[in-house]
Amino acid sequence: MAKQAERGFPTEIIDLPSKGLFYPEGHPLASGQIELFYMCAAHEDILTSRNLIQKGTVIDKLLEALIADEKINYEDIFNGDKAAIMVASRILGYGSKYDVKIRCSQCSTESEHEYDLQQVKMKEIDVENVTKGVNEFKFVLPNSKQVITFKLLTIKDEKQISAEIDGMQKVMRSQTSALVTTRMKHSITSVDGNRDKADIQKFVKTMLAQDARAFREYARTVSPDIEMKFDF
Repeated sequence: MAKQAERGFPTEIIDLPSKGLFYPEGHPLASGQIELFYMCAAHEDILTSRNLIQKGTVIDKLLEALIADEKINYEDIFNGDKAAIMVASRILGYGSKYDVKIRCSQCSTESEHEYDLQQVKMKEIDVENVTKGVNEFKFVLPNSKQVITFKLLTIKDEKQISAEIDGMQKVMRSQTSALVTTRMKHSITSVDGNRDKADIQKFVKTMLAQDARAFREYARTVSPDIEMKFDF
């Protein structure tokens, strides 16, 4: 049910996939919920801004403007929570019905289908070894048997990763993005207790492919997110 925020605009409280577990104690998102404004005409101005569209920041600017609590730093939000906020903002702005065209993988026939975004579910995450308020997880690499710790990435981390990759491509003029190693470098916080960033970077570059894949698969099991899958 909508309520009136202090600024007079109607708002809605939505649940976050992280359940607030990984935000530090006292953080406004540690409750596992966030208050969003209903989308209005001013928000549509953001969506249609050519400057923001060209910069690729239009969605971030929109979601930031929709957050009702001014104490929340948008860049602190985890990726999975951002996905939930994005779906909620679409519902609050234009309703939950979402029309798409789908091509059958068997006969190539294209048909229209209507989905209800209200039916989007949160992913079940493994919280067995989670310490509330701590964004750090432990994993033993299956081949090298080394013990690493890692964190969930936030919007701020993703921006740093994108900037770093863009910088490398401009300097190196390379066709490869180094996306896998760059993301792991920003995610891994220690290797066998060593938290030196330079040593972690060296470790990531020489990490066995089987270990790297096992780590990414495990990281997905503890990463909060929403399930954007529907039957067709």
